[in-house]
Amino acid sequence: MNPTPPQDFLLTAAAGTRVVVRYRIEGGFTDALGDLLSAAAGSCTVRTRQSDVVIPLELVVAAKAVPPPPPRRSARSVL
Repeated sequence: MNPTPPQDFLLTAAAGTRVVVRYRIEGGFTDALGDLLSAAAGSCTVRTRQSDVVIPLELVVAAKAVPPPPPRRSARSVL
């Protein structure tokens, strides 16, 4: 049984799915974690905390859906 290629996963995942995408950059790899905004034949766009990241699908080496982020902690009170 062959696993689904990450590009196929991204092309079939629904917009709004929370994903992590590992892709090649000069000198190694990096990850984009956030909501999948769109995916087309040549690229996908992931909305991270900092910005929207456009990733060429040819550079993607892994991708998967991830659970929602944990709830933010409440501020600690000073005693």
